[in-house]
Amino acid sequence: MLTRKFKTRPFMAAHTDTAHGSHAGGGHGHDEHHEHEHESMKTFGFWLFLMTDCILFATLFATYIVLKGNTNGGPTAHELFEMPGIIASTFILLTSSFTSGLAVLAMHKKNVKGLIMWLGVTVLLGASFVALEVTEFIKMVHEGATISTSAFLSGFFTLVGTHGLHVSLGLFWMIGLMIQLSRRGITPVTQRKVNVISLYWHFLDVVWIFVFTIVYMMGVM
Repeated sequence: MLTRKFKTRPFMAAHTDTAHGSHAGGGHGHDEHHEHEHESMKTFGFWLFLMTDCILFATLFATYIVLKGNTNGGPTAHELFEMPGIIASTFILLTSSFTSGLAVLAMHKKNVKGLIMWLGVTVLLGASFVALEVTEFIKMVHEGATISTSAFLSGFFTLVGTHGLHVSLGLFWMIGLMIQLSRRGITPVTQRKVNVISLYWHFLDVVWIFVFTIVYMMGVM
């Protein structure tokens, strides 16, 4: 009887260890699955945000097109817009889209320094774009072309200003992400955030192409 008991104890201990190991492995798998679902929901939320932004800008474009002829005796688009500065702003913003793409490539190569560097270049270009836009607005206001001067200017300032606010939001978002990358490196979470900010930035570039074409190019023709 003593011998039989001695032989069964290792079996019982091994069975218990296996059960514990299976439980731990199952718990770890459950945590990974839960984390993946959480990240997927955040990505889905971003796409919803982007869809609502599409609706917002579509509404603002439609409003501007309706109001652009109502100058109320004030300055027209042809009189106000200075295309060399607008073309420079467009070139800067489109270049920033290219540098944000280089940041994503650096991320896929697991190059943290390169990723942060290209995000920094994108931030500098975006800040230059915003500075040029603010300068344009200030000059218009000094010339007496304010948001309350005419329906045309109300539509113009609202549309272009909303785009500028989105760019400013993207800049703060990108700076915060650079700080997080410098502390944590490239992780599944930071990788998702880089992909999201890159999509957001490209979206703003596409919107600006429509602004440049509909507002500025058609305005001076």
